[in-house]
Amino acid sequence: MTIKDVQSKVDSWIKEYGVKYFSELTNMALLTEEVGEVARIIARRYGEQTPKNTETESELSDELADVIFVVVCLANQTGIDLEDAIEKNILKKTERDRYRHQNR
Repeated sequence: MTIKDVQSKVDSWIKEYGVKYFSELTNMALLTEEVGEVARIIARRYGEQTPKNTETESELSDELADVIFVVVCLANQTGIDLEDAIEKNILKKTERDRYRHQNR
């Protein structure tokens, strides 16, 4: 599936099941919430934190997919072609960081 396909699939889902997009501000808050859920899993699975007795083990893959879903919503509602944006971003990083990390 291409990124364009993902953007189209999310848009179709929103129109069929979500009725409409939440506002950009609401989606930004939701994105923050989803990234926090990813952070919680990482902190407990790979960091020093121990899960609370009441916490069930969440799937990192599902939480990362939630992050991508909200990012795609934000891109769709602001008219951003993520495929094009990612290509430009990788080019920018390549030009800027071409030799930056080679001596680590």
